[in-house]
Amino acid sequence: MSRTVVINRSKDEVYGVVRQLKIQSKWVPWFQRDPEAILKYKGEDGKLGASFYWKGNNKAGEGIQRIVKIKQGKVMETKLLFVKPIKITALTYIGVKEIEPEKTKMIWGVRGLLGFPLSVISLFYSPEKLLGQDFDQGLKNLKVLLEKRTMA
Repeated sequence: MSRTVVINRSKDEVYGVVRQLKIQSKWVPWFQRDPEAILKYKGEDGKLGASFYWKGNNKAGEGIQRIVKIKQGKVMETKLLFVKPIKITALTYIGVKEIEPEKTKMIWGVRGLLGFPLSVISLFYSPEKLLGQDFDQGLKNLKVLLEKRTMA
């Protein structure tokens, strides 16, 4: 599952922001569900091996995200381990491509297999539908953050 957005900023600026785990709480909807969540970071932010741990209310959950692949200025992949409310492992990816000097296309997606019992639940509740709304909102948040930030 993935979503795309066009952001009116340079590719370098967009990539420079999305690769930073510490900035995700400003645009990724899951972290906005609990402003009091505990966030702990390890490693050099935006670099291979950097990670963060979060623990929040039952809407934000608990988990660990680690950067596992970087193609500088183009792609970043992270491995996500959700511990609560249910244990799930997934691979997320962000890719950026210049359309024009101040216009960037970004894709944000997730890959992973759902284990039992989620594989059965997904027959009735589409992960695409459930996660897609969060991805759409996150990309809207990011677009506003980047476009507003650079105009100020």
